[in-house]
Amino acid sequence: MKKLMIAAAAAVASLGLAVNAQAEYPTGPVQFIVPWPPGDFEDILTRWIAEDMQAATGIPASVVNRPGGGDGPFPGALEVLDAPADGSVIGSFVIGVPIVGPKIGIGIEEDSFVPVGIFLTYPFVLAASGDAPYSDMAELASHAADNDVVLGHFGAGLTPTKATFAAAKNMGFEFADDSAFDMLDCNTLSAGDADVINTTLALIEPCLGEINVLANIGAEPIGKLPGVGTLSAQAGINDLELWNGLFVKKGTPQEVIDTLAAVAEATMMSERAQALMAETGAAVYWQGTDESIARIAADTAKDAELAAIIGN
Repeated sequence: MKKLMIAAAAAVASLGLAVNAQAEYPTGPVQFIVPWPPGDFEDILTRWIAEDMQAATGIPASVVNRPGGGDGPFPGALEVLDAPADGSVIGSFVIGVPIVGPKIGIGIEEDSFVPVGIFLTYPFVLAASGDAPYSDMAELASHAADNDVVLGHFGAGLTPTKATFAAAKNMGFEFADDSAFDMLDCNTLSAGDADVINTTLALIEPCLGEINVLANIGAEPIGKLPGVGTLSAQAGINDLELWNGLFVKKGTPQEVIDTLAAVAEATMMSERAQALMAETGAAVYWQGTDESIARIAADTAKDAELAAIIGN
């Protein structure tokens, strides 16, 4: 991991002109709110954005972790919503904030936040033990027709879990039981706590050669998993995936958004961010405001389609 922590000097230097063009911002410390514990992909990448922001502007920029426990990302999102619309507090949010947030009556509206850009797709997969009598979704469906299969996941409301339930329904089977876990890794499978787990590739990397990866949950196959098809292609459902992006409160000046976008895009294109993608299977890229707005609209429709399949 040493090379992931090497400063992306060229990327930071390239920010000079963009930031100088918006010299009015930032005028004071900037906080990036990550509504999860430290250590996962969104936290790592947001910290690198903050580092590059500080290096380019000379103004302190930091990440504050605000894990919401059972409430997920929403307490952190509300903290950003309560902050001034001046770019001093920025949210690093998963898909659920703009898509689910407006539906649950907590004060988040469809236009509460403006996306600066989307930059990460999590490498979610469905995996089973190496001795399981199935190695893809068709084989799982056939096995589940006559046998109980227990699913482990990170929460019923999470996008990859919804996609998994919809895939099962579309393929004519149901899981005999399912449970939410705080951790889903090699030990979960070896201990028999679940037959199939819905988790990220990084958590099963140590035993990748000893397990069956049935599918990856995203629009594109993961390069590190040759021969593993996407869940959408195997099950005939849409390709909704779990992503993360930067968001600011509605009313934030355009020059603030432009400066943040310039920094974040350079961070995502940096050597260390691209190395993270190559090493972990996470997709690291940059989609600006207009692309992100269009993606959120499309994903809202996809989310409703999956909900209809599973009867939610």
